[in-house]
Amino acid sequence: MKMLINVAESVVADALRGMAAAHPELTVDVDNRVIVRRDAPVAGKVGLVSGGGSGHEPLHGGFVGRGMLDAACPGEVFTSPVPDQMVRAAAAVDSGEGVLFVVKNYTGDILNFDMAAELAEDEGVRVAKVVVNDDVAVTDSLYTAGRRGTGATLFVEKIAGAAAEAGAPLESVAAVARRVNDRARSLGVALSACTTPAKGRPTFDLPAGELELGVGIHGEPGRERRGMMTAREIADFAVDAVLADLTPDDPVLVLVNGMGATPLLELYGFASEVHRNLGERRVPVARTLVGNYVTSLDMAGASVTLCQVDEELLRWWDAPVATPGLRWGC
Repeated sequence: MKMLINVAESVVADALRGMAAAHPELTVDVDNRVIVRRDAPVAGKVGLVSGGGSGHEPLHGGFVGRGMLDAACPGEVFTSPVPDQMVRAAAAVDSGEGVLFVVKNYTGDILNFDMAAELAEDEGVRVAKVVVNDDVAVTDSLYTAGRRGTGATLFVEKIAGAAAEAGAPLESVAAVARRVNDRARSLGVALSACTTPAKGRPTFDLPAGELELGVGIHGEPGRERRGMMTAREIADFAVDAVLADLTPDDPVLVLVNGMGATPLLELYGFASEVHRNLGERRVPVARTLVGNYVTSLDMAGASVTLCQVDEELLRWWDAPVATPGLRWGC
């Protein structure tokens, strides 16, 4: 398998050096694996910290900046960051108003962020935590107890980040983040397996002509495998599964997310089918975001995330954001 790397052991460090060169508005600590907005800590502002295994870019490091995260902790590929990274990140962004940890529901992430919260509080940093668990595909998986955290992480980080940027206190920012998670659901589909640098080969076997419905962002199994389907059929399956678990009373944000190897030409076509299904169901759409945001290395496929938004949440969504991976209004 051809990969644009030097050696597998330096993939994350090399990527962080490249991020530092491309984004001088960030402070990138390559040795300690922490990415921080350069103006942190911002006086009077709650700090937002997230992180997880590398390989899901731009999540999370690409979402560090004004209106979103204050810091991110990248682990090795598909491996949780360690508590020391999280404590460093919390200390770097704490202005005295507290820090919110946004954690995807994977066992390693949960354990390490919990430990980091205890250590940070021992050092005088007030910490709250929000767990993202939006994936409707399976109840438990290889990496989780309960639902996996996937595409809704972007909505949580953006909307809670806007509330924090506006000066909301820690308890309010955490409440907004939990409300977004409670009102969001996702389902992903894989058309091919992903390849990790360490293995240099696909992480799971997906025969030609088949797809995995409900795949996780590390390639974890989903609900079932089927023969190849059309974009219309896949969109119907994904939206039906999400809406079986979510009954929107408000308009929805729509994220049509690529898994890393699906071109925008296909993603926009898929988005049109998602909109068709929602229109047939008379579900109003407030905003739509299409692109590769919560990826799985070179996996071909897509995920659909829907999030109900009232006027307040939509206002936070529309608020200015300036990060490497998401930018508008600035």
